[in-house]
Parts: sequence; C-alpha cells; structure tokens
Amino acid sequence: MIQRKIDNYLVDFYAKYKKALLVTGARQIGKTSSIREFGKKHFKHFVEINFLESPAAKAIFDGTDTSDILLRLSAYTKTKLVKNETLIFLDEIQECPNAVTAIKFLVEEGSYRYIMSGSLLGVELKDIRSLPVGFLSIKEMFPLDLEEFANAVGVQPEVLKSIHSAFANKTEVDALVHEKMMAIFRLYMVIGGMPAAVAEYLESNNIQNVVEIQQSIIELYKKDIAKYDPKNKLYLNEIFDLIPPELNNQNKRFILKKLNENLKFSHYENSFIWLKEAGVAIPVYNVDEPKIPLLLSRSRNLFKLFLNDVGLLTCQYANGIQLKILNGDPDINFGSVYENVAATELRAHGFDLYYFNSKKQGELDFVIEQNGNVLPIEIKSGKDYKRHNALKNVMETTNYAIKQAVVFCNDNIRAKDSILYCPIYMLMFLSNEKIVLGTYKIDLNGLESRV
Repeated sequence: MIQRKIDNYLVDFYAKYKKALLVTGARQIGKTSSIREFGKKHFKHFVEINFLESPAAKAIFDGTDTSDILLRLSAYTKTKLVKNETLIFLDEIQECPNAVTAIKFLVEEGSYRYIMSGSLLGVELKDIRSLPVGFLSIKEMFPLDLEEFANAVGVQPEVLKSIHSAFANKTEVDALVHEKMMAIFRLYMVIGGMPAAVAEYLESNNIQNVVEIQQSIIELYKKDIAKYDPKNKLYLNEIFDLIPPELNNQNKRFILKKLNENLKFSHYENSFIWLKEAGVAIPVYNVDEPKIPLLLSRSRNLFKLFLNDVGLLTCQYANGIQLKILNGDPDINFGSVYENVAATELRAHGFDLYYFNSKKQGELDFVIEQNGNVLPIEIKSGKDYKRHNALKNVMETTNYAIKQAVVFCNDNIRAKDSILYCPIYMLMFLSNEKIVLGTYKIDLNGLESRV
C-alpha cells in the first residue's frame, strides 16, 4: 500500500472533529483506496456505498427525515450499524447530490461517522458549493507529489529529513544524495503521481506498462468529457488535447486561436472552469504586477494551462521521450515538463498559481504568495540557470518590494544575494506557514465624549 499524506490527515480529522468530510479531486488519484484503508483500519465497522456502481442506492437519500434514511441505509447495506463504531463511506457522491444535503441531519443525529468522495467531473458547481456549512469539510486530493513519490520508491525518511534541513539552512546536499535525488526527479517526470502508474512501476519496473496505464487514464478522462459534453456546448476535448503542444511553445501560454480563429474567450470560459474544477487541468493566470494581493491584478483570459499529472503529460509526447528523460538527454528541451512538475507540486501544497509577463521586464515562470510576501519562482532545466533577466528586473523594482526569489534548477543549493538556487526536487519543501490571527478587541475609550 502506497503511503499518502492524506492518511495522517484523515486520522487527525476524525480525532478532532465530529463533522463529515468530503474528499474531492480528479479521477484515478487514489481517493477511494486511501479512504477504504483508513476506514477499515480505524473503525470497527466500515460501510461503503458507490453510487456509480449502485445507482439504486440513491433512493436511500430521498427526503430529509433522518430516521427514514438510517432505516433505508441499514436495510440496503445488510450490515449492522454500530453506534459510535461505524464509518459510512459514500463514494462517487456527485451521482447523488441528495446525500450531500442529508449529511447535515445525519451528523446532527450523531450515531455514525461519515466520509464522502467524488470526482468533480461533470458536477455542476452549484451542486458542490451548496454544502451544509458547519457539518461538512472539504479536502482536495491530488496525485502523489514529489515527497510521496520519493517515499514510494524507497527513499528513507532520514534522507528526506537531511535534504529538508539543507533547504532550510541553505547548505549543499551531499553530492551522492543530490545525484540520486535528481535521478528520482527524472523518474517522477516519467511515472508521475497516478497511484496505478506508481504501483505498476514498483511491481514491474516496466516503463511500457506504466505508459499503457497512463494512456488508459487519459482515455478515461476523454470518456468523461464525452459523457458530459454530448452537445458540444463545451470545447473540453479540444482544450485537453492542446495542453501538451501548447506547453511546448516558447511562451507556453494557451492560444485560443488554435481552437477557433473567430470565437472569443467568453465562448470557452466554461470549458476552462470545468477542466479546472474537475481537477484535470491547472490554470496559471497572468498578473499585471507582482504585488500583494496577486488576485487583484489577475488577468482572466491570459494564462498557461498544465495537466494535473506530469506522467500523463510525458506519455503524450513522442515515443521514446521517457528513456531520454531518464538518461537526462541534453538534446531534449525539458522546460515544459519541469514547469508542469512545478505547477502540480505548488498546487498540491495549497498555493494559488500566477505568472508575470511584461514587455519591459520580461516573464517570470511563477509568482506565488508565501507567508504574506510575493515569491517569484523560475524553473530552469538547462545549464544557463543563472541567466534570468526578468527576475533581475523585478527584484530591482523597489515598488514591488520583493525580498527573495527562488530558482529551481539541476544544480545543488546555493544562495546569492536575495536569490536562492535550489535543486528542482526541493520543490517538495516549498510551503506556506499557517497564519494564526488570534484575537483582537477594538478600543472605544473616549468615543463617548465626542457625541
């Protein structure tokens, strides 16, 4: 069983809260497996209902009378539901919106614990957003990130801890460890983070088998797209197919003219939203200037579009690219693949992603908000990683007040002035500190004398 970060999250959540939990994310990222393993390990009784496999189960949640729902549930599962000892898992919840509505009453009743899971594919936003506030929390899940992948292929925790220490203290990683971690990073670019692909690699080490699994996942995504786009109201399939070639373009921006010369962004906007909410694609929006808050200067219709998993990206490129990546072939431009890793890694760590582009100053690959500050990020796959005119220009603009920048590259860690050069695998350590707001009481003394 591949260990996932969500495993500990589930343990902590159900120890701390009485609420239900909804785990969302794209298809095939391991939601069901993680929840099933957690339920069987930490509860004496575990009940699982999959609304996609068992459509008749939807009738359980007709109406909002709690006693009726529990009666139907007990009859349907033919399993004894033991108070305070049972976790009820409702899978593919997007097929039964009534179950989401009923959760409020079931949590209030308090006999059992509840967890739900579902892909956002085909779910109207209003169905997902109309949630019982205070009774249900949402946790978004992603494919395996770099750290999870490193653990899966056998990197010991002590090794990762020492690399994290090097990142925190800005000291070089041991040369042998650095070499091995770069090899693991190249492997990650090929295998990606889809659990089925990772499991196949761990079992067989056969790259062709992995590619076949990745291709089957892509076909599954396309079938979902076809299912939910029967009248071609959305341009999902065209957009999805264009992501790999668009990322290979020099500026990597998504060009709508490749879809239709005459249509405006408004005709496609719902398609992009759909792919984003489905967890299939990651948009990175342009900002007019790298200043807090970035959201205020975000451009709605100027963006880059990345796939949710780097393995799915590489398997769509020309045959044989996997071996060239593993061998670090210098004749291959890895820029788009490196950036896709960065996008998926940063998104999995909870960052909202932006990039900056200016005719005068140049383009930054990513800009994020970290610990209340703007952090520019450059991703360099070649040897000329110290050439970054745009980064230099932005750092010298006093109006932006940027304190530090990071360049992720193939070499070992080193700091120069306000720029930190990090090996690309250290993306796994970039995180946001949780800001504790604390209490605040306004002082109204003296106000009464002004009346």
